[in-house]
Amino acid sequence: MTRKEFFASVGIGAAAIIIPACIGGIATSCSKDDNGSNAPTNVDFTLDISTGTLAYNGGHLVHGGVLVARTMSGTFIAVSAGCTHQGTTVNFSSAGNNFICPNHGAVFNSSGVVTQGPASSNLAQYNTTLNGNSLRVFS
Repeated sequence: MTRKEFFASVGIGAAAIIIPACIGGIATSCSKDDNGSNAPTNVDFTLDISTGTLAYNGGHLVHGGVLVARTMSGTFIAVSAGCTHQGTTVNFSSAGNNFICPNHGAVFNSSGVVTQGPASSNLAQYNTTLNGNSLRVFS
């Protein structure tokens, strides 16, 4: 066996093992819908809103898998940060007062309800209470 024949055999063998795994990953990547199962449970934390992004209307941050946003009207909302389609962290749009997934364009309203797919299930919503500069976020 020549060196060329050896490397050709090794390459074909490796391809036979790797290609089915790659095709399987591609086939399932866009069909995954975890229905919010990755949403944090038993959420209970407090944030200081006197400084940082939540000190201003339109600001937002992610803490412990929860996206906390301050709307343009000054109210606070909190939803699970992972898109229910594939788990990509959603962004808060202060202009639209909604959440948008940068991966495939799913849109959720301010309550986390799907308004545009491909996501088919809602983001988990959490309670918020404000006491001075302390914002409590809880299940």
